[in-house]
Amino acid sequence: MTSTSRKTFVRLGAIALLALPLAACSTDSVNRGVDSVHQPVVSYASYTFDVQAGGARLAPAEAARLDDWFATIKLGYGDQVAIVTDAGYYSPDLGEDIANVVARHGMLLGQDSSAAAGSAPEGTIRLVVRRTTASVPGCPDWSNKAETPMSLGASSKFGCGVNSNLAAMVADPEDLVRGQSTDSELRTATSNRAISTYRDKAPTGSGDLKQLSNGGQ
Repeated sequence: MTSTSRKTFVRLGAIALLALPLAACSTDSVNRGVDSVHQPVVSYASYTFDVQAGGARLAPAEAARLDDWFATIKLGYGDQVAIVTDAGYYSPDLGEDIANVVARHGMLLGQDSSAAAGSAPEGTIRLVVRRTTASVPGCPDWSNKAETPMSLGASSKFGCGVNSNLAAMVADPEDLVRGQSTDSELRTATSNRAISTYRDKAPTGSGDLKQLSNGGQ
C-alpha cells in the first residue's frame, strides 16, 4: 500500500467516525413534539346473562337474581344493556319486567342482533352488557432520569398526568372515540341559554356607588 493510499484510508476512517453520531441521531426516537406518546386507549368488554323465561312474566326470584348480577358487575352510566333478539319470541310483559329491573340502575334496555352476543339456551333470554373503559398504558413512565436530557426532547412521562386524569374522569369512554351526536337542537339551545344569561346580566359595578357616612353606616 502506497503512502497516498494510506492517507486516503485514514481520511475515510475519520469521516466514518464523525458520521457515527449523526447515524445515531437519525434513528433516535425522542419525542420532540408537543403531543404525548401516552394517549388514552378505550377497551371494550361484554358480559352475558341468561334470564329464565318460563312464563309470560318475570318471576320475582329471577328478577332478584338479575338485579344482584347488575349490582355485582356495578352496572352504571356508559354501559349498554340489550336483549339478544335472536332468542326467539318472548312476551312484551316479560320484556317490560326486564326493563324495569334495568331501570332501577338508571339504564335503558335496548336490543342486540349481533352474532357476537351468541345464542341463549332454550327457555331463556340472553342479556348482554357492553362496557367501555379508558386507560393510559405505560403510565407512569420513569424510564428517563429526572435530569434534563441532552436530546432536547420531552420526558418519558410527558402527558401521563393529563391523559390519565382525562381517562379516569370521562363519564362515557366512548366519547373519546367518536364524541356525542344529536339529532335535535337541544344542545344548541342549552349552550345558547348560558351565553344569553352571561350577556344579559347587568354588571355588578353598573349601579351607583354606595354612600357611606362618617359612622361607617
